[in-house]
Amino acid sequence: MSNILPNSTERPSVLVHVADNVKNLRRAADLSQDALAKASGVSRRMLVGIEAGDTNVSLATLDRIAAALDVTFADLVRPPQTVDLARVDAVAWVGRSPQSRGTLLASTPASRQAELWHWSLAPGEHYRSEPDAEGWHDMVYVIEGSLTLEIDGERVQVEAGGFHVFKSNRPFAYHNLGDRLLRFVRNVVN
Repeated sequence: MSNILPNSTERPSVLVHVADNVKNLRRAADLSQDALAKASGVSRRMLVGIEAGDTNVSLATLDRIAAALDVTFADLVRPPQTVDLARVDAVAWVGRSPQSRGTLLASTPASRQAELWHWSLAPGEHYRSEPDAEGWHDMVYVIEGSLTLEIDGERVQVEAGGFHVFKSNRPFAYHNLGDRLLRFVRNVVN
């Protein structure tokens, strides 16, 4: 598996986030670098470099560190002090071409089920839903157009290229108030 980011002279912010998060989470778990290295199967030397923000690391290595710390991959790459814990919005991988990239937009816990949907709404159309059971979340990513989310009476506008994550245990609706086709991806997770 390739590294989180290719070698460059610029120190990417995601490596700084990973460095701070690994260090803080390791300390919160009351683990030494040696103990985390043993638990994760990652060398102590690699952990020192990760915590310093100087080492390019693979996604698989971060998965092993997250498992050893009993946290999610998102907990390692999201900016520290993030208020909306579902939102990550961090470039976690780039290729040789600037157009090749993997961006982790959001993460939410799932214990039983996840559904992936592709939605299209013509201008003026809407979909209204009853609340889901407690523990369900919707994650939407707008491909084209403009999505107006109505969640428990409040509106959130999501433009093409944007996303939103919300607990779906309250009434919600998807609206296309624009004058062109709206397309979005919807993940429903529990």
